[in-house]
Amino acid sequence: MHADERPQRTADRDRCASFRFAARGTAGRSGWGGPPAGAADGRQSGTVQPQPDPDTQLAPDIAARLKRDPAGLVPAIVQEAGTGTVLMLAWMDDEALRRTLATGRATYWSRSRREYWVKGATSGHHQHVRSVALDCDGDTLLLTVDQVGAACHTGAHSCFFDVLQEAKP
Repeated sequence: MHADERPQRTADRDRCASFRFAARGTAGRSGWGGPPAGAADGRQSGTVQPQPDPDTQLAPDIAARLKRDPAGLVPAIVQEAGTGTVLMLAWMDDEALRRTLATGRATYWSRSRREYWVKGATSGHHQHVRSVALDCDGDTLLLTVDQVGAACHTGAHSCFFDVLQEAKP
């Protein structure tokens, strides 16, 4: 790394840290009453979007920067803070991102169960969020976390253990 790159990286890290706490609302407040209305069918078709309590919505400046798929979701790559290991890929909508930013605990949208889930709520394998970054196109999130236990539902530390090809020496 060149010395002239450090200020930019510091600026990026500072921007991510402020991005982490930019959601409105409080961590313990429950302005929504479970999975959002229309989530069961709207997530499949992309036509019905959840309408959370306006006092607990994702900060408008962050929401405006997100590019979502037709179901209103953004992929979230999860990386371990200490090692740089890519742990998993999950999906977030505005509400999942808001909860993550407000609580510091990784919260995702399950496409199969069609509900929100806090990583570690049932397994005990928590993800404590250090930072959240948005890529240059606004269509992918990167969560840097302190991982407690396995990240993968198989019990592996990372979901990316099935190597298809490695570079030959």
